Amino acid sequence: MSNREEIALLAHLMRRAGFGATRDELEAMAEQGYEATVEHLLDYESQPPVDEYTLYRYHPITEVPGGAAAPGQANWLYFMVNTQRPLNEKMALFWHHVFATGNAKVDNCNHLLDQIQMFRDVGMDNYRELLVKLASDPAMIYWLDNNENHKVAPNENWGRELLELFSLGVGNYTEQDVYECSRAFTGWTISAKMPRYPYGRHPWQFEYRAEDHDETDKSFLGYTGNFNGEDIIDIILKQPACPNFIARHLYNFFVEDEPQVPAWNIEQPRNPDAIRVLAQTFVENDYDIKPVLRVLFNSDFFKDAMYRKVKNPTEVVVSTLRLTGDLQGPDPRLEAVAREPGYMGQDILDPPSVEGWHTGHEWINSGSLVKRVNFVADRISDTNLPGVQRIVERIAGANGATMTPEEFVENCLDQMGPLPVSDQTRGELLSQAQSEGTVDWEGSYDDSARRTGEMLALIGATREYQFG
Repeated sequence: MSNREEIALLAHLMRRAGFGATRDELEAMAEQGYEATVEHLLDYESQPPVDEYTLYRYHPITEVPGGAAAPGQANWLYFMVNTQRPLNEKMALFWHHVFATGNAKVDNCNHLLDQIQMFRDVGMDNYRELLVKLASDPAMIYWLDNNENHKVAPNENWGRELLELFSLGVGNYTEQDVYECSRAFTGWTISAKMPRYPYGRHPWQFEYRAEDHDETDKSFLGYTGNFNGEDIIDIILKQPACPNFIARHLYNFFVEDEPQVPAWNIEQPRNPDAIRVLAQTFVENDYDIKPVLRVLFNSDFFKDAMYRKVKNPTEVVVSTLRLTGDLQGPDPRLEAVAREPGYMGQDILDPPSVEGWHTGHEWINSGSLVKRVNFVADRISDTNLPGVQRIVERIAGANGATMTPEEFVENCLDQMGPLPVSDQTRGELLSQAQSEGTVDWEGSYDDSARRTGEMLALIGATREYQFG
């Protein structure tokens, strides 16, 4: 494998397992090798956590945003842009999509941030542990009404979504299973929801109320007994559908766009063999998540899947900010920029439903595409930003004092990926470069830098760049 191919593969890894990387970072990774980079990503605890205290000093509302989602979104954007643990943060985003919980109903963004922190803490550990913590998470309990699930009047919302969207998928349980599952989770509730006036929102705590738990026998997925919630989770993990369902979610998020989740019971996976390998790894490792991620990122099916996914809006925003060096630290624009993914169709901390977002090509419509292109173009063309300045420096030093339009385009594409493009895309980029002739770095560095920013903006608008 040539150095350029190694860089391209590492760039693919960092787009999927993180939020991209600069060319300098990729070259440092290439010295370590691909597999060592995967291990570095998995060993996230060896890297320092985000300095959240600086954030709270300059943006105190982001620590306790109350009922408003926007300060909470700013909090999470700060973490994603500044993290040295990219896979850990990316897994939090993954679980936020799978276990979608929204502030529109919860109306207590403090607890949504607590949930995201829980995903950071255990989202790369064990799936069983994650489900137990999710079942006792105050935001999830309120979101899916388990605080209304009583011994004398079961509420089936949490029980249904646990089976349908969080573990097994449609077609792998019955309506009776939903009812029995819900009975097992009676008594799993939160402390009383206090009136918010006059002192604001009160923090919720998980409470297990034994007097409200149904102690009679339940028959669930072929098992009968006096089950509690953790017993239900253990039975779920025994079902062959469970590892396959989560494996397909991982494949959809990290490898290649799948059909939308509601269609999974009627549409086969794009790569059944890959799903089988991931599911088997899950079972063999007692539902530990890191071994599955290790197999996924080192697999041929992952390495062969470059540019087969549409970047979600959060990936577009965060990867652009990290590449260009924009919005580093507690920038005054943080809360405004945190709204950008929402303008593109992904309001983090406020998904449209418990199903999460529709992904893949459904991220793209006439409105969201304009927002995506403009966001990237505004920043990647700004030669005052430190990341863009570094890209310009690298291009300026690539081919001597002057460059032909062809060399100029190829060097720009190389620094933006390396980014393979179609002949049509390359022709359009070349046409723009030829309109101003040879690039003369020695004669006019500033003008050449301007041209570079404009070319990078055009590349950011291409179909190829908008795919990950």
